[in-house]
Amino acid sequence: MIDPRKAERLLNSPIYFDIDAALKRGWELFKAEPVILIVYFLVVLLVQVIPTFYLEDFAGLISILISPPLIAGFYLIANKISRGETVEFKDCFDGFKFWLPVVSVNIIVGIITLLGLIALILPGIYLAVAYSFALPFVLFGGTEFWTSMELSRKLITKIWWRFFAFALLLMVINIVGLLFLGVGLLVSGAVSYMAVYAAFEDLAGDLLQEGEVENPPVAND
Repeated sequence: MIDPRKAERLLNSPIYFDIDAALKRGWELFKAEPVILIVYFLVVLLVQVIPTFYLEDFAGLISILISPPLIAGFYLIANKISRGETVEFKDCFDGFKFWLPVVSVNIIVGIITLLGLIALILPGIYLAVAYSFALPFVLFGGTEFWTSMELSRKLITKIWWRFFAFALLLMVINIVGLLFLGVGLLVSGAVSYMAVYAAFEDLAGDLLQEGEVENPPVAND
C-alpha cells in the first residue's frame, strides 16, 4: 500500500515531468516485447471495434465491462518488463484479476469527466488529463478508486500543462500511425500505453512498494 507520508511529501514538493524521457522509456519498454504488445493491441482493438458493428445493442456494455481490464493489461505488462520479469502473452489478460476495481474507477472517472464536459467543457478536459494515473494507482498502489483518482489528480495537476502536451503528442503519434494504412497504429498505440506507464513510474514510482501487483486489492473470483 502507499505510505501516506510519502504521498504527502511528493504532493507538497516541486516535480518535473520530462516528456522526452517518458517517450524514450516507453519505446524501450515496447522494444522489449514488440510482438506480444502488437498482437495484444490488435486483440484489444478488435474487442472494442467488432461489437460496434455486430453487437450494437451491447457495444456500450462491453466497453464498460471489458475494456478497462484489457487496458490494465498494458500497464501490467509494462510493469513486468520494467522489473525484468519474463513476459508471456497470457500475462496481458491479468487485468481481469483486477476486474472490479479497474471497472469501478473507469466508471467513476467517466461519469465525473462527462459531467465536467457538460458543465463548461474545460473542467472535463482538465479532469480527463488529471485522472490519467487513476487506473495505474489502482493496479500498483493498491488504493481504492477514489483515493486513486485523487492521487492522480493532485499529482498531475502539479504538471498539468506538460502532461496535457504529452497527451496531445501521443494523440498526434497515433494519428500518424493510423495514416500508415492503420498498421502503424498497432505500434504507436502500444507504445503510447508504454509511455503512459513510463510517465507514471517516473512521477509516482517513489510512492509504490514492491509486490503490489501480486496482491490485487479486489479480485474477480
